[in-house]
Amino acid sequence: MSRSELSLSEHLADSIVEIIRTEQLVPGDALASSRDLARRFDVTTPTVREALRRLEATGVVEFRHGSGTYVGPGSERRLLANPHLPRGSRESVLELVEARLVLEPAVAAAAARTRVPEAVERLRTAAANALHPPRESLRASVHFHVVLAAASGNALLRETVEALLQVRAREQVEIRHRYNDRARDHAEHVEIFEAVRDGDAEAAERLTREHLGFIREAVLAADFPDTDTATATTEDSAGTDLETPR
Repeated sequence: MSRSELSLSEHLADSIVEIIRTEQLVPGDALASSRDLARRFDVTTPTVREALRRLEATGVVEFRHGSGTYVGPGSERRLLANPHLPRGSRESVLELVEARLVLEPAVAAAAARTRVPEAVERLRTAAANALHPPRESLRASVHFHVVLAAASGNALLRETVEALLQVRAREQVEIRHRYNDRARDHAEHVEIFEAVRDGDAEAAERLTREHLGFIREAVLAADFPDTDTATATTEDSAGTDLETPR
């Protein structure tokens, strides 16, 4: 592809994102076909497909075989995860948990004070994910703590929690493996939901802190044999060459 064609596909990708914003499309909504977009922007269909592939790489759109192109979960995401990072080590998983301990209890308190009605109802549904995971992919699942942040009514808080979990997605997987008592996880989520529903900011903050504290204890007690060994090997190599729904 030439430099001019590359620039055209980049520009076209921006224009498609603008369509998503101006038409207020949300994840799961269908986009116009590649042929229709080509006519709309007076470009070739291959150029449209190249622009859509760019957007697919960042999760802004999704291709569904035999169905078409849809708005993806990354359409409002500010930060992107590095898919090539190694599996989470104990240290990196603890780093994620401790960052969440700083942020999420206060977010839960804000949610209890604000209680956006639609988000509170979604929170009820999301609390059940620990026992009955949705059929769709994990990426499309409603994450309890993201919905909790949405209940605060502050879009930036929701985006921040969502971005944190997305950027550290591998560590989040490690957390699910270590904190794997589904009934306990569900019960703790239900308690947080009830505090938010009842407008009890103090209880929502305390319960969220306790929930994340239990996760931290589970991570500390868990074995990370493969990742610990890999970390040590990487550090030794570096010294010689001087050169990743809780």
